[in-house]
Amino acid sequence: MDLQLSGKIALVTGASAGIGVGIARVLAREGVTLAITARRRDRLDALADEIAAAGLPAPTVIEADLMADDGPATIRDALLRAHGRLDILINNAGSSRTVPVDAPESAWDEAMMLKFTMGRRLTTAFLPELRANGWGRIIHITGILEPTTTNAGLAGCAATHAWAKGMSRDLAGEGVTVNCLPPGRIKSEQIMDRLHPTEESRQAFIAANIPAGRFGEPEEFGNLVAFLCSPLADYITGCVIPVDGGMHRFIQ
Repeated sequence: MDLQLSGKIALVTGASAGIGVGIARVLAREGVTLAITARRRDRLDALADEIAAAGLPAPTVIEADLMADDGPATIRDALLRAHGRLDILINNAGSSRTVPVDAPESAWDEAMMLKFTMGRRLTTAFLPELRANGWGRIIHITGILEPTTTNAGLAGCAATHAWAKGMSRDLAGEGVTVNCLPPGRIKSEQIMDRLHPTEESRQAFIAANIPAGRFGEPEEFGNLVAFLCSPLADYITGCVIPVDGGMHRFIQ
């Protein structure tokens, strides 16, 4: 299937590892011109070199910290200098934050910044460009729908779901779609090193929670992202679509 993405310009945040790398690889193969951003320059350079070695245009590397006050503006300005416009924004930065029920305010502030405010600020920075194009895609990579313990990061994801739904209604008539994708257990640093560092813990979690019987691959996640980014998905907006091998049991 031709996704009609050749020549589109996309920004992928959190592109130094895991899901961000998988998304970048898939979009590059579909002919998308990429800009990739994160804090770890060496990993961004390695991904850009890998994509170029496959005979595809090398992504523009933007080393930046979205948590900084000038982070969104820095990324926007660098992308527009390199490419002149943006068609697709993939908000993938940030990680889960499990906290005790009596966590201090600082923990909640950090988690909300990571999983809600950063994506909102970057989206707002690029919104004039997307609206001027009369066509655009905004995809937020969020988090599981059913927390098993107090998790400040997932509270930020829930805020993103609500905000994105409202934005999808505001922008649909302008040709800009907005969707959220909560990943389940996709192979990444966070999943493989922090949450499930041993094969025993991985197999126990899979047996108890994942009907598909395995963790997902980053590029499997990227395949859905690519479809939602394509003109073929013009009529899909305001959705929250889990990619989790059937792990979720309920839908909000």
